[in-house]
Amino acid sequence: MPSLIMPLAFLMDTLLGDPRWLPHPVRIIGTLSGRAELVLNRPRFGKAYLIAAGLVTVLAVVGATFFISSLLVRASYVHLGSLGGIAFEAALAYTALSAKSLALAAGDVLKPLSAGDLPGARAKLAMIVGRDTGNLDASQVVRGTVETVAENTSDGIIAPLFYLAVGGAPLALAYKAVNTLDSMFGYKNERFIYFGRAAARLDDIANFIPARLSALFTVASSFLLNAAVGGYSWIGSIKTVIYDGGNHPSPNSGYPEAAVAGALGVRLGGENSYFGVKSTKPFIGAASRPFEPERIGEAVRLMYATAVLGAITLWAARIAAWGGN
Repeated sequence: MPSLIMPLAFLMDTLLGDPRWLPHPVRIIGTLSGRAELVLNRPRFGKAYLIAAGLVTVLAVVGATFFISSLLVRASYVHLGSLGGIAFEAALAYTALSAKSLALAAGDVLKPLSAGDLPGARAKLAMIVGRDTGNLDASQVVRGTVETVAENTSDGIIAPLFYLAVGGAPLALAYKAVNTLDSMFGYKNERFIYFGRAAARLDDIANFIPARLSALFTVASSFLLNAAVGGYSWIGSIKTVIYDGGNHPSPNSGYPEAAVAGALGVRLGGENSYFGVKSTKPFIGAASRPFEPERIGEAVRLMYATAVLGAITLWAARIAAWGGN
């Protein structure tokens, strides 16, 4: 039953995470994208060329990812049989998910921070964010970690699950290609302002529904967690989504961040520095609780609850729509 792919993939991600020895598809996508950019990103040819070259790169990388993964999945069912095909597709789909790796990355920041090693916490945070971390104080390190967990709950978990439910492993991996391209080229700097435009726009489109689903699942999860262990505000979560969900340069990222900010009672956004250039984002949420290290653990717990609820809901929706197929 192909409907088994979603729970199998989710279970594999929860248990295994992202082993560094594994030839991860996202790394392959990133390598191919980087090589294409080196060849095609030629500013001397002008704005129109750069926009077109960026679009060609996006279509080529995303199309190749979907086409090759579809061929591999089809071949696995033909040569390995139904059970082998399901196992292969589940393994492929699992590489699109990142719940455990996200939790481990947040834990890597929390461990030195809790031990009073601020430079060590800054260094670990620098591995998962694009902002400058060298001068952050402890509360800013916590804020950066919570923001990363919140945003990646959507990009790294709910969105891949959504596309896995809609189109199987090939569509989930195609989404990861879109997300990877945006993370590489979706910057408004001199190098990528035109070349990266197609990647940024496609990522906005691809994340429109998942980001809002992620916010919805986070609100529901905050209600369940508050009933079970306390310390979470589902009312604060839903209010923050309504009032502050649009307070972000991205048309999507503000919604999952707002849901987490409201649930934890913290205020996200504000001033960051990227490559020495200061950038100020609108505030999201009310600062009713300080950014203490335990906020990181609370955010990870909320992320896992959101992931489980999202996986169950999207799996049920797939079964309702397509039965066991």
